Amino acid sequence: MAHTVTAGLATMQDDLAALYRDLHQHPELSLQETRTAGLLARRLRDAGFDEVAEKLGGTGVAGVLCNGDGPVVMLRADIDALPVEELTGLPYASRVRSVDADGRDVPVMHACGHDMHATCLVGAAALLAQARDQWSGTLLVVFQPAEELVRGARDMVADGLFERFPKPEIVLGQHVGPLPAGFIGYGTGPVMAASDSVDITLHGRGAHGSRPEASVDPVLMAANVVTRLQGIVSREVPPAETAVVTVGRLQAGTKENIIPATAELGVNIRTYTPQVRTVVRAALERVVRAESQASAAVAEPTFRWGASAPALVSDPDSTRTTMAAFAAHFGQERLMTMPQVNASEDVGVFGETLGVPTVFWFWGGLETQTVVSALQEGRLDALPSNHSPHFAPLVEPTLNTGVEALVVAALTWLGEAA
Repeated sequence: MAHTVTAGLATMQDDLAALYRDLHQHPELSLQETRTAGLLARRLRDAGFDEVAEKLGGTGVAGVLCNGDGPVVMLRADIDALPVEELTGLPYASRVRSVDADGRDVPVMHACGHDMHATCLVGAAALLAQARDQWSGTLLVVFQPAEELVRGARDMVADGLFERFPKPEIVLGQHVGPLPAGFIGYGTGPVMAASDSVDITLHGRGAHGSRPEASVDPVLMAANVVTRLQGIVSREVPPAETAVVTVGRLQAGTKENIIPATAELGVNIRTYTPQVRTVVRAALERVVRAESQASAAVAEPTFRWGASAPALVSDPDSTRTTMAAFAAHFGQERLMTMPQVNASEDVGVFGETLGVPTVFWFWGGLETQTVVSALQEGRLDALPSNHSPHFAPLVEPTLNTGVEALVVAALTWLGEAA
């Protein structure tokens, strides 16, 4: 059945490639994806979807296609871009600049492949709509905003996504990355890390740089906090587990001879299990409070926990079923198992909210020989990867593979036509 449905891809290949280049050339930052959302919503309406909603969770789009009795299956893609200046040199490279949420003028680029994700989902939705005589059930298509802020999925759920549309029995998603184009990578269980971010303010007492005895120095306090936080993973997380604690921001003061009154830190945590996540979060607060007390801080530190995403768990049984369908369609030689990825994705919020399985896989976008050479020479770090200003998937076979993967996965879980 999958080969019958995907046969129609040949007639829409040029159109999808044009859509991809258009999205790549006109990227939009998280929660600003209005042009993108409009294009995608129009594509769903043109494909004959029964209902299409815009502005879900801010700038999200969802469409439903009801096709008789059978399971409800959800396909999801993310659509936001990043504040990165593109250096690919492509003729359709982005030259867009925009104002971010903090009022800064920044370059904008689809440096994570979300333009490819969205285009593949457009193609899969159109193919499945054309082939309604081949399957039965309900198809829910979701274009999610603000994945880079790990909040778009929660925003769409909070805005009534699953009250307005049928609740899916499985959530399916994919991510393009620095694998050989045409290949699919997968794992089972936790495949991507949970992510928690926190902004911390340490409260000292300002003074002239020549009179440190009159101050409570928050810079020294912050330096001790940064050093002490590195002991959490090495001394409180079991060696068999994985966790990362990163201090990505430390800001204090305005001049070298002024001891400031406050210091700010931005910290990010990556974990794979709820137990380790709880341990690391609690340890972070304990360390910061203790260092503040040891430094005679004038007030308790302030914690502002912000962006958060659960670990992305690709349900083992459902993943094995889906990969068996991929092997039958693509050939086992195009599938590869992957280690856990420390990056995070908020697609897991959808399945977690409903208590239904999620299946998530990766597929390649780089020229095969480039990847093979990097492997042979032990220089994988030289490959352009997601969030790099040089990351730009090959249009083909990346686009075809991504469309076909979504179609095959959906048909694996939709019912058969009567």
